[in-house]
Amino acid sequence: MGCVSDKRWESFPQMLSSGLSLQESEDGGEDKMKSIQFPFEKVFPVYAMGFSKPDTDSVANSGYDPIWDAVREEAKLEAEKEPILSSFLYASILAHDCLEQALGFVLANRLQNPTLLATQLMDIFCDVMMHDRGIKRSIRLDVQAFIDRDPACLSYSSALLYLKGYHSLQSYRVAHALWKQGRKVLALALQSRISEVFGVDIHPAAKIGDGILLDHGTGVVIGETAVVGNRVSLMHGVTLGGTGKEIGDRHPKVSDGALLGACVTILGNIKIGEGAMIAAGSLVLKHVPPHSMVAGTPAQVIGSIDEQDPSLTMKHDATKEFFKYVATSLREGRSIKPLDQENKDGGT
Repeated sequence: MGCVSDKRWESFPQMLSSGLSLQESEDGGEDKMKSIQFPFEKVFPVYAMGFSKPDTDSVANSGYDPIWDAVREEAKLEAEKEPILSSFLYASILAHDCLEQALGFVLANRLQNPTLLATQLMDIFCDVMMHDRGIKRSIRLDVQAFIDRDPACLSYSSALLYLKGYHSLQSYRVAHALWKQGRKVLALALQSRISEVFGVDIHPAAKIGDGILLDHGTGVVIGETAVVGNRVSLMHGVTLGGTGKEIGDRHPKVSDGALLGACVTILGNIKIGEGAMIAAGSLVLKHVPPHSMVAGTPAQVIGSIDEQDPSLTMKHDATKEFFKYVATSLREGRSIKPLDQENKDGGT
């Protein structure tokens, strides 16, 4: 991999026995890998099998990478606090040169199976991520989205290592790149594994922007012609699907800054406006105006959104107001209308 020197490999057992007090000292020369027996072959099959160094010549010399530096520092601290995880943290993070290599290692080990080997997956992930500037940008903006919007995300390193929403999203990005290269069979094979392992089914042809929060991830389905803009937050169980057997452009288009609550279903080639909020459990069958709040089955507009991007504030408790309104309307025998219209008419 070209990310660990011979000296540091040889001193690894001493690092473990001393609580992994890593010192970032380098001799200034070019690191070289030689064939050695890694003692954790049952835990880390990529290292056990061995693989060649990814080509890092195409990596832009962007200098300081604050996210990668934060990931490494967090991993060192966690290794000292939990020595039982020191080998895992070393193999997953501290043995690598950059975020792309570490992420490729993590994803390869999560998605491997007996016929799709971790070494093969590692080569695929590294080759795509190290040569695609768009993916380099996306993986950093996405992890920042998890830090900013998910209170359960403890750190950058925890997102990288443990959050399957993040894992499935970055795996999709590699599959999407392969799809655009014409390697559609391989992209579909990755989609299948992502669905099996993470419970997230995103077609590799779908287009997804940057700064995405895929919270939990479980049950998310995104169809082939779906488009998701930047800074969008999707809770678990969200479906962006078609309406039948039609072909062509048949899936939803979600604009920037939208917030899709848990178990939201959006069907057909309809547009969710910029900064819209879809309340949990809603079934959306028609266009949603920008900066509007919709809820219900089928969904209807129940108000407007003051925030520019509700996906950033993560305030998706509109159902309380909506169901209170529905209960009052049903009790009084009135038809249910959008709250904005109700207010104009002098209602509640």
